Amino acid sequence: MDESVEVVCERHGAAGVITLNRPKALNALTLTMVREMRRALDAWAADPAVSRIVVEGAGEKAFCAGGDIRRLTDLGRAGQKAEGLAFWREEYQLNAFIKRYPKPYISFVDGIVMGGGVGVSLHGSHRVAGERYLFAMPEVGIGFFPDVGGTYALPRLPGQTGMYLALTGERVKRADAKMLGLATHAIDSKDFGALRQALVDGEPVENALMRVSVDPGAAPLADQRAVIDACFSAGSVSAILQRLDEAAEKGSDFAARTAAGMRTKSPTSMCIAFEQVRRGAEMDFEEAMRTEFRIVSRIFDGHDFYEGVRAVLVDKDNQPRWQPASLEEVDPAAIDRHFASLGERDLEIA
Repeated sequence: MDESVEVVCERHGAAGVITLNRPKALNALTLTMVREMRRALDAWAADPAVSRIVVEGAGEKAFCAGGDIRRLTDLGRAGQKAEGLAFWREEYQLNAFIKRYPKPYISFVDGIVMGGGVGVSLHGSHRVAGERYLFAMPEVGIGFFPDVGGTYALPRLPGQTGMYLALTGERVKRADAKMLGLATHAIDSKDFGALRQALVDGEPVENALMRVSVDPGAAPLADQRAVIDACFSAGSVSAILQRLDEAAEKGSDFAARTAAGMRTKSPTSMCIAFEQVRRGAEMDFEEAMRTEFRIVSRIFDGHDFYEGVRAVLVDKDNQPRWQPASLEEVDPAAIDRHFASLGERDLEIA
């Protein structure tokens, strides 16, 4: 496949097939890809010959590792913030369109799915996980926040697991993803080709999926649910850390590791993510997306996003200098301002 074409959208038999085609960049999304996906999905929604959508990533490493974050921070530093915000505006509109898509939308996830990749898979009707499946929303580690519909989806995961994933950025493999509902089906990696062909041939979607589905095995996170639900139900990020510390003192290695990891993240980002999950439980999907555009518009004017990308992705020293540097210094009013209306610049769901 020609790698100069960032996304390939073609009809094959009964299926509209979207292939994210930047394997060397782990299929990270660009504005061109977002626009081409939207164009194809619009056309296929009205095409009676297309009865289902298949979305896949080129290469074996990733379905999609997120948005092209380095390019976005470069735009921000260069003062081209309108161009950067255009990406998020159209990405969020695409996420909302996928959420309400009128036909089965089947994502083939056999590798990394993070950030923007979650946005173009999780909100569709079917998420098929192969053996290499690896999910995370690691944004608090780069001074960002779990966007692309995380405000809606994370509060609706079982118990407090959504708050846990939002505040820690921890990675989830296939068995846990199936338990949490992040994946709807698990299949062996070797069966993706046969499943794709069955869908192209027009076999009923549920029949095709059930025929190749497998039991992914025990979910490791299930053993930690009691600690997660007890700790991450606290009323603030600081209170969550206090409960984790108390659980660690009682012998929970999981709680100790979790607390230590959280203390490396952006304090501002964790407070934003906490409020996202808390408020998002009461929002419909479109309001969640409008909220996320409000947050990103403020984060793009801030400090921690640029510093986090520098430390993790550019210089790779993993020594971000967050501002403010501690949870105690975070101003609750400053967090609230991230959620305030943008007025005429608010996101329109098209």
